[in-house]
Amino acid sequence: MPSLQLKRPLAVIDLETTGTNVATDRIIEIAIVKVFPDKTVQSKVKRINPGMPIPPSSTAIHGISDDDVKDAPTFKQCANELRQYMDNCDLAGYNSNRFDIPLLVEEFLRTGLEFDVKDRKFIDVQKIFHLMEKRTLSAAYKFYCDKDLVNAHSAEADALATYEILEAQLSRYEQLQAEVTPLAEFTKEDDYVDFARRMVMQNGVEMFNFGKYKGRAVRDVLKIEPQYYDWMMKADFPLNTKQKLTEIYHSMMLKKI
Repeated sequence: MPSLQLKRPLAVIDLETTGTNVATDRIIEIAIVKVFPDKTVQSKVKRINPGMPIPPSSTAIHGISDDDVKDAPTFKQCANELRQYMDNCDLAGYNSNRFDIPLLVEEFLRTGLEFDVKDRKFIDVQKIFHLMEKRTLSAAYKFYCDKDLVNAHSAEADALATYEILEAQLSRYEQLQAEVTPLAEFTKEDDYVDFARRMVMQNGVEMFNFGKYKGRAVRDVLKIEPQYYDWMMKADFPLNTKQKLTEIYHSMMLKKI
């Protein structure tokens, strides 16, 4: 039976949050299931005070209330510990390419502590599931592992279930290669510039992927309408989007010097 082959640790993450907006919502619980190449598994679970009220609609899903996190550390207080725990790890999760990883990067950016993702591979187990079977985490757990997911929306239970599903997917689909790089390639999204996908790469050129300039080259737009940069920096875009836009803008300025 195929089993995941690792050359370095894989950090399977799951977040419970105040909501689903990557730019404005916050992490209130993080679970990291760290799988080593020898298949040793370690777990780290932390409750986090988000510094904002947890909406009742979110508490209804994961069961975590303001009282549960009022004495918990802020993300800034535990950011370095989390970064060190995930050092030299590739990343995996369930819908992690579109939510967990982008929100985690946002939290690190807010603290001013760099969390470098350039050399990491991302495996999105939901993407494998949707590409292969088209269906929630509980359904995937039942389908692949023939188990009912107990304590769903407990971050650690969800992260552990995600890892079990990944192993079961490797057993079920012979065409899947049991290594991180091909799995990351299989589950990757479009070639995007920022996690929010406000900018994407087309033929090596950064293109806007929203609004009135959708489909236009970012550099061309900033040349003819430089105030568009100022508007985006002041608007409610994720910090990662602003960071990548600034990198493009600065590279344009350097060429003028």
